[in-house]
Amino acid sequence: MNSTTRTAAFSDVDETLIRVKSMFRFLEFYLRGRGEPPATFARLTGELRQAVLRGAARADVNRRYYRLLRGESARRLADEGQRWFAHEWQELPDGLYVPEVEEALAGHRKAGRDLVLVSGSFFAPLDPVAADVGASAVLATRPVIRRGELTGEVLAPMIGETKGRAVRLTAPLGGLDLAGSWAYGDHESDLPMLRAVGHPVVVGDDPQLAVHAAAPGWGRLLPGPARR
Repeated sequence: MNSTTRTAAFSDVDETLIRVKSMFRFLEFYLRGRGEPPATFARLTGELRQAVLRGAARADVNRRYYRLLRGESARRLADEGQRWFAHEWQELPDGLYVPEVEEALAGHRKAGRDLVLVSGSFFAPLDPVAADVGASAVLATRPVIRRGELTGEVLAPMIGETKGRAVRLTAPLGGLDLAGSWAYGDHESDLPMLRAVGHPVVVGDDPQLAVHAAAPGWGRLLPGPARR
């Protein structure tokens, strides 16, 4: 690697960098802010859970989520995302971040590596997280927006193989050396992203990922239990 080549740390967000599933936590917060009863959130998320139980692909469930936001103002969603981020710090007694991953990513930034978040979530909950941790880029699911409103469609769910392709495409554009870069993920759907770099790190105890974590060159982080 020459002196001008940069490296990066790519990180999944939900249940890797942060303790929660941002899409669902944000949706619950957003609906409550609109005055919707708790039953609305339960009904909408129940439909998504039923799709999972019927064997729907993770990417398909991701698309279904964004259809719930059809007609919503992109600006309002972004504003509510900032409020949601502040609210989570009040709701979660142990903080929003998984401390072991937060510390690891802070170390990469200190070493001069780019920090890139890679997530199936979207701009509303992700932008405040990215700003807070100092991410240089976010590779996320991009809802289609027309005349300031979400259409309910997305360009491509940032799930599975799409994560791997996004990381590989980002490298030449940003002058990044993937062989010298890191990636962090907690779920088997993060495997394409983890395999795209020279230093993959498995976060948590996902059984499918645990097999890969034992391979040479792979790292592992096992976060401790939350304080009570």
